[in-house]
Amino acid sequence: MISAIIPTRDRPDELARTLSELARLEPEDLGEVVVIDNASRLRPACPRALPNGQQVMLVPLDENLGAAARNIGAQAARGDWLLMLDDDSHPSAGPLGAVLERQPEDVASVTMDIHLSAKGVRESGGLPEVPIGCGVAYRRQAFLDAGGYDAAFGYYAEEYDLAAKLLRAGFRVAFEPGLRVDHRKVEAGRDVGLILGRLVRNNGWVLQRYAPRDQVEARLSEMIARYEAIARNEGATDGFRQGLGGLEQTLSDQRVTALDESLWDRFTGLSAARQALGEARDRLGYTCARVIAPGKHAWAVERALDELGVQQGGKGGVDVIGTLSPGPMLDALGRGSDRLVLAPWMEARRAVQAPQRCA
Repeated sequence: MISAIIPTRDRPDELARTLSELARLEPEDLGEVVVIDNASRLRPACPRALPNGQQVMLVPLDENLGAAARNIGAQAARGDWLLMLDDDSHPSAGPLGAVLERQPEDVASVTMDIHLSAKGVRESGGLPEVPIGCGVAYRRQAFLDAGGYDAAFGYYAEEYDLAAKLLRAGFRVAFEPGLRVDHRKVEAGRDVGLILGRLVRNNGWVLQRYAPRDQVEARLSEMIARYEAIARNEGATDGFRQGLGGLEQTLSDQRVTALDESLWDRFTGLSAARQALGEARDRLGYTCARVIAPGKHAWAVERALDELGVQQGGKGGVDVIGTLSPGPMLDALGRGSDRLVLAPWMEARRAVQAPQRCA
């Protein structure tokens, strides 16, 4: 059975809409819904069951636990799989039950193709083996054995921490593009400064905990520079600075359990980029590439090309999308090009036949 886990706080209308969307699913795709109320000012009204017979359980909390409220829901759930949703996200396509049932035993998590329905683009974030929290399924026992989400994170980057623990435990995270989740991503109550502050602090914690010791400094510098640029663009430098100060104060407090190099390369997506771009080079014979649409972990895409001996820049060759996050990568694939476009860990999309060697 599949149990949907939905934390909510002060958004009763969004929760009601999500429940109505879940009522469209078949029993094999969803068996029950567990709503965890993160200390809303007014407790949301939930039916005991949805019209299609799915049971609904409401778990009220006396304090806001952030994403860690999902841990409470996981403990109360009866399903073998936990479908993690936000109160403004819902699955909209794909045979969820059949896809989860066929997963190999070493797959502990299945992340989905998350669309921002109001904006016509996909959700940013995530990596080949790091899911996004508003559209991911976990094996319940693997989730609980790993300790679930670290409550210290509040919100943001808690999925990265959990993914690292799952990889360490010998599991894999799979991406299923045939499973679509729509995220309405309601902006009410979102503080961009607070969000950026949390992202800097929490991502810094992840790097300090899990990065190989000889890579911590470089990866921290790259992460901080990226969010500083975003903060300037969003007019949220105060929030960024507060988060950076919090990171500096707490960095040495983190318990270091560094992943070995092989697991770290999987965690960052470098292994996926090496494999996909190497197979494409062997098949197409390209010797020159231009990195386009750079984004999260562009450094890993560039490094994989360097290791393959592919010249970057110049005329001729192929275009390689410079992000390992599934949403922006798939969006970039869909824009079209007059050159051969390669995704760094999925199949290439060919607009027209293009020269594959450097001019």
